Amino acid sequence: MNQSKVELQPFEYSYYDYSDWYSNNAEPTTPPKEVILPCDPTADDKLFHICMLSISLVIMLILAVLTRKNKLCQGFTRGSSSIFSPTNFLDQTQEKGVVMAVFGLVFSRLAVLVLAPDPLPFSTDTPEEIKEYMKVIAIFYYPVLYYPLLACGTLQRKAGYAFGALLSFGHFGVLVWQKFDCPKTPEIHKYYALLASLPQLACLAYLCVQFLLLCVKGPKTDEDLDSSYYSKYVKSLLKKKSSSVSSSTTDKPTLVERILEVPKSYIYIPEKVFRFPLKLAVSAFVALVAIYHTALLLVVLVVPTLHIVRAGIDENIAFLLLGVGIVLSDDRMEVVKIVTFYTWLLEVCYLCAMTLSCLVSLVMLMRSLVLHRSNLKGLYKGDIYNIYNSGKTICPSKPGIVCWMGLTGYQAAIVCLGMAIQTIVFFICFLFLVFLIIIPVFHGRNIFVFEIVRKAWPAWVTLLLVTSLQHVTAKFAFIKKEAGTRDLNNRDSLFLLTYLLFLVNTFMGLIVAIWRIVITALFNILHLGRVDISLLHRTAESHDPAYRYYTQYLRVEVSQSHPVMKAFCGLLLDMMVEGGRAGQNIRDAEEGIQVTTPGKTTSGRIRARWQLLYTLVNNPSLLGSRKHFQTLQTSEGVLNGTPSRRSKKGSKKEAAEAVPSTDAPTNQDKTE
Repeated sequence: MNQSKVELQPFEYSYYDYSDWYSNNAEPTTPPKEVILPCDPTADDKLFHICMLSISLVIMLILAVLTRKNKLCQGFTRGSSSIFSPTNFLDQTQEKGVVMAVFGLVFSRLAVLVLAPDPLPFSTDTPEEIKEYMKVIAIFYYPVLYYPLLACGTLQRKAGYAFGALLSFGHFGVLVWQKFDCPKTPEIHKYYALLASLPQLACLAYLCVQFLLLCVKGPKTDEDLDSSYYSKYVKSLLKKKSSSVSSSTTDKPTLVERILEVPKSYIYIPEKVFRFPLKLAVSAFVALVAIYHTALLLVVLVVPTLHIVRAGIDENIAFLLLGVGIVLSDDRMEVVKIVTFYTWLLEVCYLCAMTLSCLVSLVMLMRSLVLHRSNLKGLYKGDIYNIYNSGKTICPSKPGIVCWMGLTGYQAAIVCLGMAIQTIVFFICFLFLVFLIIIPVFHGRNIFVFEIVRKAWPAWVTLLLVTSLQHVTAKFAFIKKEAGTRDLNNRDSLFLLTYLLFLVNTFMGLIVAIWRIVITALFNILHLGRVDISLLHRTAESHDPAYRYYTQYLRVEVSQSHPVMKAFCGLLLDMMVEGGRAGQNIRDAEEGIQVTTPGKTTSGRIRARWQLLYTLVNNPSLLGSRKHFQTLQTSEGVLNGTPSRRSKKGSKKEAAEAVPSTDAPTNQDKTE
């Protein structure tokens, strides 16, 4: 018993003595942590949603009655819609601002919903066991909540615009009220809820202004097939290129022009005769909102934690480092300054990585817009090999419909994940650059990276000399030029040098292999957020799910929204509606499509008619509906817009039947 007491006394004495020693008669001071209490705004969220749902339901019923009454009074109306059709996603002529704002509003709600303590506004203090179920319900609730905003902008009635302005001001006013009452919240960061609501406020403010302007201007009448956009597109397609433009394109570009061409390819400049499909415009805007929310989350999840860690560093950190064998200095205060400085460098590296990731995502989004336009124009002309790498028809399919519906959501999710991965990779690269290269150079110690390079300098010099030798001998000794052709020269020396440099080229191949891995990884990481290019080889791009979604989307979009097809359909609908004035309408349409050239009016009309016929024959959207294609060709074995020789006569006959018979060209006209 006495022996056990004797053994315990030294242990207790050494423990208390060690504590007094490293405290050094100074208590560590940490800044007081700000406590954010839960805040309940005076505008109760639950009561607001109940009232807003009731008002939205009443407005939808009123719009349904007005729409039904309008259809009964006017009978057949072109482009009419109902409250069950939120918008015509295949219409390239309508205003895209309202639809883009609503989609951005819904996505912002989803981004906040992921980390919200209460997914639904109707319940507070949601139990953990049912929170995931509530999130699933909320995913469907918020699109229903903002659906009336789309319906009010689609019906093209002043009553709908007035109701849309009422709903927009209601959502905007209450959201501003709530954020003014409770700017700070205890979730994640005190200002996270306020910063995350900025895209919602921006979208709602835009909807308020847009609905007021539409209410003042009144509904538009030139929607979809009534618009002049399609006829202008066909006119620009048939317009002859000037000789000056063709001669300038044949000149070889200079070095400065080729250098400037690279940044120009990443800048999207709108064109007057081309409009983006609504789905692509919405996808680009939602991707922009996704970049903001992802950057916000990456900042508030990491930077405040680094601030807390840096504020809590005191003299005890010296003993913690000493326990793992790291001695930065004999002075404990100097150790605190060094660790604090390194922690600050971590924060700087992380912020630089996140900023670089945002810039890369924005540049890639701009580049995607340029490539979207190029792909659509190519498919409009029947160039399917540039997209699909095989002969396929542009027609809807079951996978294509699914991909067309989900492209916007796919791209938003891919952009978010791509930004997160890019930030991590860039952060590691900045850490390597700062802690292994920059700091060792300034302080003159811990330069083991440079030591490794210095010890291996004979190998680097050998590889450099051997590579230079091969390039110089290949240019001056092993290639001969005679009569404008090139051939091998000094073959004996070439074979001997190939054998002697075999082992050196093996080590060079190792460096090339490592560099290949780095280049491939960086390329895939930089382009991870894009769906318009494949990250796989050309022969394996069908296994890239994101790129497959994009190509399937293009098939549906081009087959249903081809400008030439819509111009032709608009002409046919004019004939059906106006009846007796069909001949005059045909002549007016031909005069709008044909290029202004000197000569007789009859010759110009005949030329325009045959140009229209040729365009319809080579229209990839109409190819799958022709009799010769359905009977003689398979669905996947013919190039789009290129009918076979056996069916060329039949194709021209069908296209000629599509052209109205009034003022049809005779044999004498054809000879002219």
